[in-house]
Amino acid sequence: MMLSPDQAADSDHPSSAHSDPESLSGADAKVLGSVSDLEPVEEAEGDGKGGGRAALYPHPQQLSREEKRRRRRATAKYRSAHATRERIRVEAFNLAFAELRKLLPTLPPDKKLSKIEILRLAICYISYLNHVLDV
Repeated sequence: MMLSPDQAADSDHPSSAHSDPESLSGADAKVLGSVSDLEPVEEAEGDGKGGGRAALYPHPQQLSREEKRRRRRATAKYRSAHATRERIRVEAFNLAFAELRKLLPTLPPDKKLSKIEILRLAICYISYLNHVLDV
């Protein structure tokens, strides 16, 4: 932290050290107040031995919509459900490409095509069929 000339002169005196948050001036308090929402905001209740995670973080009502979404997405249950949805989506996507591949004429017929090759071949085949219909 950079010190202004006034603060540098005051730093020689141990009684003016700014380690106590209550003794900070308004400008210094604003600098320290800009920390992340994930930092502890209050002391734990009870016997002072931790009191649990909820006591250390802001209540859900105090979080922004984006922060609530970020925390929900960070849970193992959400990640697992998301991975399952993604796996199902990819399987459906691959099945659709396999069905499209069956409809396209290729030489040799058992040649394995990439997805981009399947799409390009499908575009060419559709335009060929349109041409045949127009003639």
